[in-house]
Amino acid sequence: MSDNRAKGVFLDRDGTLIHDRPGHYLARPQDLRLYKHTPQALRILAQAGFKLFVVSNQSGIGRGYYTDETARAINKRMTGLLEQEGVIITDIAYCPHAPAEHCVCRKPLPYMGLRFIEKYGLNPKLCYMVGDKLSDLEFGRALGVTAIFVRTGNGRQQLQKHGNELTTEIIARDILSAAEWITKHEIQN
Repeated sequence: MSDNRAKGVFLDRDGTLIHDRPGHYLARPQDLRLYKHTPQALRILAQAGFKLFVVSNQSGIGRGYYTDETARAINKRMTGLLEQEGVIITDIAYCPHAPAEHCVCRKPLPYMGLRFIEKYGLNPKLCYMVGDKLSDLEFGRALGVTAIFVRTGNGRQQLQKHGNELTTEIIARDILSAAEWITKHEIQN
């Protein structure tokens, strides 16, 4: 049965939760590095009652740079590091396809988020999307959730490239600033 009060935060992975070098693919679990404030930010959100979902495009699989097994190992390392910090990720979904494959799951298409909304009984009006690319914001819009853009990862480049399209968006310094904005916004509503 769906709880119309269930709330969640959809989180991009690379460049939002973990360090990302634009133009490079994370292909080894041991190279994963959380941003310094990621555990604190996610604890703030969890303590406020949000379920945490990672939704990520992993086109490196479709491009042949690494395997699906490697992507799962990287996610396992990330969730393990977060669990050591007292953070539990509710669920993870990723699109393994290259852009040229024109699949139904690649952000900005809302497929991954719609699956989680249905599976966990989330109310989109009580949900947020946080990411460092225009496609993350478009994903949030397609889901009907509030989207927050972070300047980490690809954020600065995306602001230069798509600044005119981001004028009405919430822009945060990093994941911690986004978490603080979410919890403050929730209190005000």
